[in-house]
Amino acid sequence: MKHGLLLLGWLFAAWPASAQSYAVETIPMPEGLTAETGAIEFMPDGRLIACFTRGEVMIYAPRTKKWQLFAEGLHDPLGMLVISNREVLVMQRPELTRLKDTDDDGMADVYEKVTDGFGLSGNYHEFNYGPVKDKQGNLYIALNASSPNGAMRPEVRGVIKKEGRDSTDGRKQMFAAVPYRGWIMKLTPAGKLVPYAMGFRSPNGIGFDLAGNLFATDNQGDWIGTSPLLHVQEGRFYGHPASLVWKKGWTKGSPFVLPPATLDSMRTKPVVLFPHGIMANSPTQPLCDITRGKFGPFAGQLLIGEMNQARIVRVMLEEVGGALQGACIPFLDGQGLRKGNNRLAFAPDGSLYVGQNSHGWLGDEGIQRIVYTGKPPLDIYKMQITPKGFDLVFTQPVDVASARNPASYSMRQYNYNYHKKYGSHQMNLDSVAIRQVLVSPDHKRVSIVLQQMKAGYVYELKLKNIQTTAGQPLQNNLICYTANRLPGETAPVLKRPAFAKKDIEEGKLLITKSDCRTCHRPNEKLVGPSYADIARKYQPTEANVNQIAQKIIKGGSGVWGQIPMAPHANIPLADTRKIARYILSL
Repeated sequence: MKHGLLLLGWLFAAWPASAQSYAVETIPMPEGLTAETGAIEFMPDGRLIACFTRGEVMIYAPRTKKWQLFAEGLHDPLGMLVISNREVLVMQRPELTRLKDTDDDGMADVYEKVTDGFGLSGNYHEFNYGPVKDKQGNLYIALNASSPNGAMRPEVRGVIKKEGRDSTDGRKQMFAAVPYRGWIMKLTPAGKLVPYAMGFRSPNGIGFDLAGNLFATDNQGDWIGTSPLLHVQEGRFYGHPASLVWKKGWTKGSPFVLPPATLDSMRTKPVVLFPHGIMANSPTQPLCDITRGKFGPFAGQLLIGEMNQARIVRVMLEEVGGALQGACIPFLDGQGLRKGNNRLAFAPDGSLYVGQNSHGWLGDEGIQRIVYTGKPPLDIYKMQITPKGFDLVFTQPVDVASARNPASYSMRQYNYNYHKKYGSHQMNLDSVAIRQVLVSPDHKRVSIVLQQMKAGYVYELKLKNIQTTAGQPLQNNLICYTANRLPGETAPVLKRPAFAKKDIEEGKLLITKSDCRTCHRPNEKLVGPSYADIARKYQPTEANVNQIAQKIIKGGSGVWGQIPMAPHANIPLADTRKIARYILSL
């Protein structure tokens, strides 16, 4: 056993750095620039445009590696949308601004207000983010709540609602005394700015997935036990009470005096929780991988920046019980990546640019570029919940001996308090016993059966010794799934593979070419039972294979009803056995 552990240790240590799937390079920045990156995007001609929190907007040409000033004098710009090679929208503190180069000299000569239809109290924490654009042409911007550690100026923009500021216990909570702090706003193509969703504290990052779902991150603090990813839907409340005073028709006074249980019943839960101190402390922009494989095997999933660690987080979602939920996993730890990963943008060549920021918080400054080397990583592609545990789908086949060993996995469950205090400890923390581990015939799916499952918990899974048969180690050994809901008992659970993969594949081909489809379907009852129903009734043993093979040849009735099954004496016994093995492998 000792020699086995030494061998595994040697394999992990010996995997060469040259075999890494991603390479990180640092973009040279202009001399004298305080490179606190507020936003980055790519222009149609392939140039990178970036804004920095000291007010500059600059353009970088990857081909020549030269920077050019486009605009300056902006106030804390933290978001940008490219319109053309000569026009961008920039979200700064007081307004959403259009910057336009009308005389083609490479510098913006038009600074035009797009909207300023929200309040400003002068509080230092009133950062704004976005815009992002949906398929109908609507723009979305996100507005921070104000900080209790900062003051309001004597002169503000917008009406004041004192009930949006908690004054009962020393004003120690984020507040929304002017409209619409703590909201995400929608700007229609006609130019009307309307409140869209509420309950945000510091939503430093909004973005869409391929299906058009809008997401926002938020940061741990009062009323937020740990940082979440939120699926933003119109009219929903996401947990921080201050913004409720700006809800149309709100008549309940200060939302801070409502019982937490009442507020909890009103809020929409996060689709993913990032455990604090474990996965992410200050998540930023969600960006969907739209590269169709240019950036590796995770196309369609979300990548999210993290300020406090030298890390980007990857998110995989699924619909359970009619709502999204899912898992988060480190995407890139270290490997030359710095901290302060505030903004992300894909270049036309599929590489990922990361803008970093240390503006008043932990982090670094500058911009880095992450390139997929073409060497596939061994990583968890997705984690899916089942009635009895979780399925892990890997990017490559895994070594069966280590993957099948329950000692390769350890699982904990916990949740977080919803309360006005800053953050939350892990509550109801407990380890979860692993009853069984099964590996699919292609060695890419591992099914973990747990002793128990409960809704409303984060399931934190740690893996060790998982590798390919060639010794390539697993890229990331930590993944956390937010289980708001459990799937129905009818959802499939992976069965232990009991037959040779070749027999299963040949059996599937034979049954497809036969007339079995006249009376049977893989997952639905027709004249006879579905193949899945047969597999649930009979264990995958050779004795049952022979029994079913004989039934196919001779026909019969009485087991699944009185309608007789026609005999198939023309099918050789060897082939009926392969068909039976395919059915029992489902």
